Amino acid sequence: MRSSRRIEDACRTDAAFRVICGGLVPDHATIARFVVDQQRALEGLFVSGLRLCAAAGLVDLSVVALDGTKMAADAALDRNRDGAWIGREVAKLLAATAAGEQAEPAGQAALAGLDATAAGEPASPRGRLARLQAALAVIEAEEAAAAADAQQKAEAARDAARHGRKLSGRKPKDPAAALARARADHQAALARAEAKQAERAAKVAAAHAAGRSLGGFAPGRDRALERAEAALAAAQQAAQTAPGALRQVNVTDPDSRIMKTAHGWVQGYNAQAIANEHQIVLACDVSQDANDVLLYEPMMTALADTLAAAGITATAALALADAGYWSEANATAPGPERLIATLKDHKQRRAARDRGQTSGPPPDGAAPADAMEHRLRTAAGAAAYAQRSRTIEPVFADRKHNRGIRSFRRRGLAAAKSEWALIHLAGNMLKLRQHRAAAPTA
Repeated sequence: MRSSRRIEDACRTDAAFRVICGGLVPDHATIARFVVDQQRALEGLFVSGLRLCAAAGLVDLSVVALDGTKMAADAALDRNRDGAWIGREVAKLLAATAAGEQAEPAGQAALAGLDATAAGEPASPRGRLARLQAALAVIEAEEAAAAADAQQKAEAARDAARHGRKLSGRKPKDPAAALARARADHQAALARAEAKQAERAAKVAAAHAAGRSLGGFAPGRDRALERAEAALAAAQQAAQTAPGALRQVNVTDPDSRIMKTAHGWVQGYNAQAIANEHQIVLACDVSQDANDVLLYEPMMTALADTLAAAGITATAALALADAGYWSEANATAPGPERLIATLKDHKQRRAARDRGQTSGPPPDGAAPADAMEHRLRTAAGAAAYAQRSRTIEPVFADRKHNRGIRSFRRRGLAAAKSEWALIHLAGNMLKLRQHRAAAPTA
């Protein structure tokens, strides 16, 4: 039960709540403030709960599974705004705040008992101003990071062009970045063409010096250079006609991000968890990154840190993850033995049927992807990876379907992390209660 109003009502009508509270009925605002004030402590309780599960023998680390789910924030998709809109609203609020302060009687004392942080509450103008300024800071930070990334890529492109190399990989989608890439490719093509011409001229001079003529056809227009010139002209045209980049951020919860789910887009967070075969959550975290591939190593680190904090000295023997976590870096990173699908599950099964089962260790010198696919096609690897879905996915199904927890109630990344830990603490305690109820009495 996460609603402070429902908890307040239960303290009046539910016998268990009345016993816990000793007959007192705390106001829902008091309960809500307690959750805010004790945010770090509530998050830390997850480790205490894991320690109890370990004492009951439920923290089996032979196989652990990692997965993520998109959780909605307490914010709407249509509340995303660009920097210009936010700047205008900030100016309006600053002007209104200055006018209000001038209108207050000089020397008026603060109301007795009013917390100094009350001005920062979301319902107040200052609270809205703080959120808008935080949203503006997010846009400025993203623009600075994008500019730094573009500068780094442009420098790499120029360096490659100086050596006559053409950059590999996909062309950037941003028109300005695509133009910088096209300029570098054109410079590289020009350098290669000039090198060919110089080489041809040197051969012609050597032939004349030897009193003979150089055979073969005289080189015509360099086709690679023509293609580079055409690509540069197209990139210049696209950059001139393309609208300026419009970065937006949610003004209700600036920390949240737009996430893609199977049912469409959601304003929220990427909530991660690692569970074992008893469906005990061993580590959890909340991220702003929509892509799981960036979260494998941080979650493995979180698992090690959480186990250490709970006083558990054992380490995970085998980690399982779906194709969303696949990368060569994740496949070769330090940590426990792992099986990470290189394709989505249905494609992985189809590929295994088409290519057949294999045995033994991967061939020497095999690329990380080939080695992982080889292991997944062995009988032991296929059986081990089959445990992933029944290990972690029921955890998310319980939280979202059985308990109806599909969104966070509080705003901000730190608040979401605390709430996610408390949600899994409750789930672990329920598993512990069921385990003890099922244990035979002496």
